[in-house]
Amino acid sequence: MTEIKVVRKVLDANDTVAAQNRKLFAEKGLFVINVMSSPGSGKTAVLERTLVEIGGEIPSAVIVGDICTTNDADRLARTGAPVVQINTDEFGGDCHLAAHVVAEAVSRLDLSGARLLVVENVGNLVCPAEFDIGEDIRCVVLSVTEGEDKPLKYPLMFRVCDVALLNKIDLIPHLDFDREAIIANIRAIDQGMPIFEISARTAEGFAPWLEWLKEKVKSKS
Repeated sequence: MTEIKVVRKVLDANDTVAAQNRKLFAEKGLFVINVMSSPGSGKTAVLERTLVEIGGEIPSAVIVGDICTTNDADRLARTGAPVVQINTDEFGGDCHLAAHVVAEAVSRLDLSGARLLVVENVGNLVCPAEFDIGEDIRCVVLSVTEGEDKPLKYPLMFRVCDVALLNKIDLIPHLDFDREAIIANIRAIDQGMPIFEISARTAEGFAPWLEWLKEKVKSKS
């Protein structure tokens, strides 16, 4: 019982800061997307192509969460967007970004002119789903190489997310992969979730995803 109370207290404190973040983002006219996935899904590659494609139309900024290294932040900085790296090993190697950590990163980020803030969360399909950071929408990236059962094994992630990106579809001809099964498994968790089938490597399927995202950003303007 004590452990449950402690967890509740942590989440309540996080929600308080998340509400403050949300107010700040609204004041700045920022649309915020929290992008989550397991390691190796191609999340960074998806964001690289997304930022390059929309950069001329929608100025963006990025917060990157990782336990160690600046590898992903270095890649995303090459898109021209301002980037701030969070390494969670400095405070115990957390497997997620909490609201107060995002707030501190925002204070170090040049948001002048930005309309979209992308938060690339730490690679994990469990913990990041539990923490509100003040975002407008949550996005889960799932690779076809991860197997069809991931939505059923990690239902909370697919329950809290607003959109799913099924990445690496260019590899399907080389895999024993059941596309209909993975779509059905996502729908079993959230029947109405938009699902975009994409390839960050070839850009296949990117146009509908980009149009959807741009409409979301513009709807907050």
